[in-house]
Order: sequence, then C-alpha cells, then structure tokens
Amino acid sequence: MSRDAYGWVMVAAAFTLMFVGFGAAYSFAAFFAAFESEFGAARGDIALVFSVAAFLWFLCGAPGGMLADRYGARRVAAAGVVLLAVALWVASRADSLGILYASYSIGIGLGVGLTYVPSVGAVQPWFGANRAFASGLAVAGIGAGNFAGPLLAAWWIALFGWRGAYAALALFVLVLGGVAAALIRQKEERFPSGVPKGVPLVAALGTTPFWLLFASLVCSCVGLFVPMVHLAPYATDAGYAEAQGVALVSLIGLGSLIGRFGIGGLADRLGRIGSLAAMYAGLGAMFLLWWAASAYWLLALFAVVFGICYGAYVALLPTIVMDLYGPRAVSGIIGCLYTGCGVGTLVGPWLAGVAFDSLGSYHLPILAGAAFSFAAAACVIPLLHGKGKAAHSG
Repeated sequence: MSRDAYGWVMVAAAFTLMFVGFGAAYSFAAFFAAFESEFGAARGDIALVFSVAAFLWFLCGAPGGMLADRYGARRVAAAGVVLLAVALWVASRADSLGILYASYSIGIGLGVGLTYVPSVGAVQPWFGANRAFASGLAVAGIGAGNFAGPLLAAWWIALFGWRGAYAALALFVLVLGGVAAALIRQKEERFPSGVPKGVPLVAALGTTPFWLLFASLVCSCVGLFVPMVHLAPYATDAGYAEAQGVALVSLIGLGSLIGRFGIGGLADRLGRIGSLAAMYAGLGAMFLLWWAASAYWLLALFAVVFGICYGAYVALLPTIVMDLYGPRAVSGIIGCLYTGCGVGTLVGPWLAGVAFDSLGSYHLPILAGAAFSFAAAACVIPLLHGKGKAAHSG
C-alpha cells in the first residue's frame, strides 16, 4: 500500500479507537437508572462518576499526546485500550459507588485519554488540503460511539443485567480496540534540520491563540456533557419511557456523526475558525431550545442539532491547531488544550445533578449551558481577525 493511501487506514484506525473508547464512556447514560436503583445514590453523586472520567480523559490528553510524540501513538493507544477493558471489567464487579469511581471513573478516564489524542494527532500529518475532512472522518468515531454505545449497552443490560453488560463491553473494547491500535503508524518525514516544522509545545503555550482556544473549550464543556449524562433522566422525569430517554442520547451521537462528516469539508472552504465560532453559538441556541421544549420531537430535534454542532467543533479543533502551529508538537498541543475541556466537564454534569437534587429541575443548568456556549463563541472571534497569530517556526 502506498504511503498516501495508508493515511486512510490511519483514519479508519483512529475512528475505531474513538468508537470503542467513547462508546464505552457514553454508554453511561444507559446505566444511570441501574445505578440509582442499585446504590440508592443522588443524581449529583452518580453524575460525578462520569464527570471524573471525562475530566481525566481530557487531563490525560496532554501527557498522552506528549508520550505519543516521544514514543509513538501505537504504543500509547494500545496501553489505553488495555486500561479501558480492565476498567469495564472491574466496574462489572462494583458493589458500591466508590468502586465505580475507582474503576470506571479512573480507568475510563485514563484509557480514553491515552487513545483519543494520540490517534487523532497521528492522523494530522498524513493530510494537507483535506485535513479537516480526514480529521472529521477520524473523530466521527466519537459520534458513532455516542450513538451506538448507549443502545448497545441498553440491549446488553436487558439480556445480561448491568454487570454482564459491562463485562461484554470489556471484551468488545479489548478485541476491536486492540486491532485498531496495531494499525496506528506514525508518518515518517525527513526535514533538513532534522526537526519537524512547526512551533514547539512550550512556545505554543505562550501564544494568544492557544489561550483563546483554551478558554473556549472550558466554557463550551461546562454545558456540553450535561445532556450526555442528564438528558435520559430528564426525559423520564417528563413522562417518557426510559428507552426513549436513552434514544435521545444516541441521537446526539447521530447528529455528531453528521457534524463530523459534513462540516469539515465545508469549513475547509469557508474558514475553520469562523466555523468553530458558529458551532459554539449553535450549541447555545440548542440549549435554549431544550429549555423551552416539552414535546418529544422537539427534544429529538435538540439532540440531533446539538450533536451536529458538537461533532463539527471536535473535528475542527485539531485542524486549527495544525494550521496555527504545524506538525512539530501537534499531539502535545492538542492534549494541553483538551485539559480545558476537562475543567468544564468536571463541573458541568456534576453541578447539573446537584442543581436538580436541590431544586428538582434542570432549568438552571440548561440556561447556564447556553450562556457558557455563547461565551465560547466570543472567545474565538478575535482569531478571525488574526489577533495573536501563531507563526510556524522551523
């Protein structure tokens, strides 16, 4: 196979790694009711299981990316797959919420962190003009996992109970993820100076665009994961069946797939930073729709369009990093940016659960999600005018 053609194998491998990792993570929505029943816990405490996991996978993006830059993405991604499988297996044996924090939260967090950034970073150097499109295809694995994970988990819970479902997920992740990790290959490039073109990690951390993007990710992720955790219980509170609530979370994944496949190519032509700002603003508008909606079809519309905006912005960010800073430390820079997502994700779903436990309503966290999403759009607007533009260095 030619070197250029192998880039598409890389896309498929990265897609698969993100599919199994985020499928395992986003299956959490299907287990929410089982955890309420099994452990008699408050929603804030249950939501914190997911929040800690998401915080860790974003926090681990930086060291994961730097490890991939140093030792190769294949080894790092393979270690992540093993951690994911072990975490799911131990979670299947949990007899308390504390064990879930120690197994699911930590294991899923570390596992996703070691597969996500290294694999998406490894894709970037294989492409030039079509980078946003290729990146969108790769990270579509997140949307596919978001769509299939809750549905697959709900099916296996019905067949095997929630413990058996976690054991089945562990085997699924180990087999499929292991094959994908084996296919990851760094693109070997020769440079006259012996050093890849681009900005070193430390230098990138001193630029204005980095911190504007970082702030946008903190703001957006305060609200972004609230529906991933709380939309299903929100729907059951509104009188819909549990299966309908889980389906809404899967519709976010379906929309995410559309966003990752459909927006990247358009953004390559219209401008990636402007497209990112539009997607942030779209998330804010969808939160307002969720706040006003009661009919199921409106909740479904919210879920799909929210997913489109979410999927598109996740696909755009790595390409923007590559545009600004070049390939030299792309995985490390992406990983450091994603720590901003971790900050927002740690507090968002957890505080939404605490708000519900205190107020008996999700109205306040939904409106807060809208406000933070619009703030994220405001953070990147200065980049449209080239403020603090980062120049590639050799």
